[in-house]
Amino acid sequence: MNCLLCHSPYNPIASWRQLLFLEDIDVLCPRCRGSFVFIDGRLCEMCGRPLDEASPSPCADCLCWQEDEQWGGVIVKNRSVYIYNDWMKEVIALWKFRGDYVIVDAFRRSFVHAFRRSFGRGWHIVPIPLSPERLYERGFNQAEALARLLPSPSFPWLARKHSEKQSKKTRRERLETDNPFYLPDCPPLIGKRIVLIDDIYTTGATVRRAAHVLLEAGAAEVGALTLVRA
Repeated sequence: MNCLLCHSPYNPIASWRQLLFLEDIDVLCPRCRGSFVFIDGRLCEMCGRPLDEASPSPCADCLCWQEDEQWGGVIVKNRSVYIYNDWMKEVIALWKFRGDYVIVDAFRRSFVHAFRRSFGRGWHIVPIPLSPERLYERGFNQAEALARLLPSPSFPWLARKHSEKQSKKTRRERLETDNPFYLPDCPPLIGKRIVLIDDIYTTGATVRRAAHVLLEAGAAEVGALTLVRA
């Protein structure tokens, strides 16, 4: 078979784990799979940033969030799967901006494992939405694609107004603009624990603004699961 990313032919070797648990054979060759860097070891308890032994947890960035009167405590935690290294930047560009939807299959096993380890049963999955204009431009919502990998149903409770691309803004600029997220209907959120799904956690502003809307509508707590921690 051919690797999903580099398209080089390779012979996947089935393991006993795959045979016993009926796991799918890896869609990536060993070289491409080995270029991803998992986030592990000691983490910031809030944002999931990798920390060395000398660094405090929560990290300095999360302490700033917690001291903010409006945004402190909005997100209980974020957990991410991979580090945003140069290889991941190339893959994200291919997947997100060039419309190669099938690349999401490369993240299936690791993303499901991260969900089960950090959230699991009792959490309602809500993907971060795109505006209709951005959805038309890209062809699909990468957060919805990730949410569909998970073993529980996802709920499209949030909607999003069109705005300038968030990647071009600083954290302060993102927060000073009107909140683009809203609830188009009145979903039954009272007491629910919600995990937001997105591709990249950068400043944390996006998931916090989405979480703020959900908490105002009655959600008990909101966390986030993201593919990459920038």
